Amino acid sequence: MASDFSFDIVSQVDLQAVDDAVNISMKEIINRFDLKGTNSTIEFNRGEKTVILSASSEFHLKQIKNVLSSKMAKRGVSQKALTVKKTETNISGAVRETDNIVCGIEKELAKSIVKDIKTLNLKVQSAIQDEQIRVSSRDKDALQSVIGFIKSKDYPVPLQFINYR
Repeated sequence: MASDFSFDIVSQVDLQAVDDAVNISMKEIINRFDLKGTNSTIEFNRGEKTVILSASSEFHLKQIKNVLSSKMAKRGVSQKALTVKKTETNISGAVRETDNIVCGIEKELAKSIVKDIKTLNLKVQSAIQDEQIRVSSRDKDALQSVIGFIKSKDYPVPLQFINYR
């Protein structure tokens, strides 16, 4: 068994990078001429893993979302990490959007990833372990092929490869 090689497929988000992106986005929103006086805010709740965007109109919400997206991209956080949970509009037209931060791979997505790996017909074993997938093989080249294949596919969550042994 010592000759087996393996790696894990996970979906993790660096919460500190998200926090930094939110703080820098707020500084830019406060200083931007087109967003002054619009009561636009971005709040990050680390415990609930949510980002709350508030703006006085749908247009301003899109603007602050673009600012946040660019700051997150600079810090290496994928746009797939944020999923819209709910959007609320009040009578005055103010908009509030709550986004969840995706951490972990859901069971159905994990099953589809394992199924995709099996379609490669390589001598690899893949197993779902909680919110990650362990892929193992006797051949390092087969594992590299699996990594390349997974990177080429477009999954709804950001995927990382860790514990390559």
